[in-house]
Amino acid sequence: MIRIAKAKHAVQNEPLLSPFGFKGAYLSELWQSVTQLTGEDGSVGIGVGVQSVLWSDARVFVRYGEVAGNELMANMTRSALAGLERAEFETPFELLDRLFPEVLAYGVKSIGLPDLRSTFALNSLVTVDHAAWGLYAKNKGLRFGDLVPEAYRSALSNKQTRLGSIPLIPYGMSEDDIVQVLNDGYFLLKIKVGADPDQDGSQSKMLDWDCRRLSQIHEIASRYETAHTVNGKIAYYLDANGRYDGKDRLLRLLEHADKIGALERIVLFEEPFPEEVKTDVSDVPVRLAADESVHDTHDALERIELGYGALALKPVAKTMSMSLKVARLARDKGIPCFCADLTANPVLVDWNKNLAARLDPIPGLKVGVIETNGHQNYRNWDRMKSWHPRAGADWIEADKGIFRLNEGFYETDGGALETGAHYEALCQGGQLG
Repeated sequence: MIRIAKAKHAVQNEPLLSPFGFKGAYLSELWQSVTQLTGEDGSVGIGVGVQSVLWSDARVFVRYGEVAGNELMANMTRSALAGLERAEFETPFELLDRLFPEVLAYGVKSIGLPDLRSTFALNSLVTVDHAAWGLYAKNKGLRFGDLVPEAYRSALSNKQTRLGSIPLIPYGMSEDDIVQVLNDGYFLLKIKVGADPDQDGSQSKMLDWDCRRLSQIHEIASRYETAHTVNGKIAYYLDANGRYDGKDRLLRLLEHADKIGALERIVLFEEPFPEEVKTDVSDVPVRLAADESVHDTHDALERIELGYGALALKPVAKTMSMSLKVARLARDKGIPCFCADLTANPVLVDWNKNLAARLDPIPGLKVGVIETNGHQNYRNWDRMKSWHPRAGADWIEADKGIFRLNEGFYETDGGALETGAHYEALCQGGQLG
């Protein structure tokens, strides 16, 4: 049993290079949430998280704005930590199960949304869960692969030596920048669709814009080949963030993709519909992936039964503990998984890699993949890398679109469970109030 003696929290605002658009809106900064849990024996676990109010529940972003929305999420993290001093837990799974309903209830009351999305609460708990895993590792003296309980290990049967890095192609990325991404060796492009070009919510304008954007990107990508896909062509991973109003409009986009020769390249299409739209998609001609709509194993099973053929795991957005539960269910049902991003900082990217590296490749790809776009979006990315406990390690940077994971990565968990001096110092000045 692990007993927590102290719990501290701090936030650090990190500006973005330029406005980051999805779900029809734009971010200018992302708050980095940091938690320090100190055990009764003096051992320390440091957890980091990135708050994305717009991704977690866009209604909060619209109602309160960027800064106030971030403060509301940070308050949810503080509410979790306020009751943790002198608390005990056996595993991080147990701690999350205890905290999640309490934090969600606090969020519903403080934000004023009776149906606040569960992902908002999970996002606020990533930093706490990460710190709990760090403390758990110190207590057990084990690495991540051995820390994961036996019941979950069937989902983590691989040990990749290479992981493809998935870059983000946001609404506003120029043709020159897309060319640069492909010149840098990236072979699976995550393309944001679901734009709101005139900010009037028009679905017909959205579809027209998405068709033109896909044509533009496909024309560029068709000039390139890759050794990392089964068909040797650049692959596409479309993400609508729930912006499509139904299957008919989705099929019209895919008809356009087929017409221009892009359909065979779409290995994933993530969250086409709003979470409440529960439509059978078994007849859709591409592999649909569930992300925001999957808060827990119940949601995951529901989406699988609707015909979704992949699940996005997000330790950096929904906690590692919840992601492992979903990964086990997916393996039992024969559904492939991959690790998606939330514009994670360098430490969180390596926390994500610990799961991504142990998953099988998505059908159509020859290697495992992990989405990471922080290097594309943070203004101070190089400085943030210097705060990584294993700064300078060769697995941190992608080489020609590939992260190369050697034994050093596995022996150290990529540094993701170690105590970084910068984040520890930040917590020393943090307040729980």
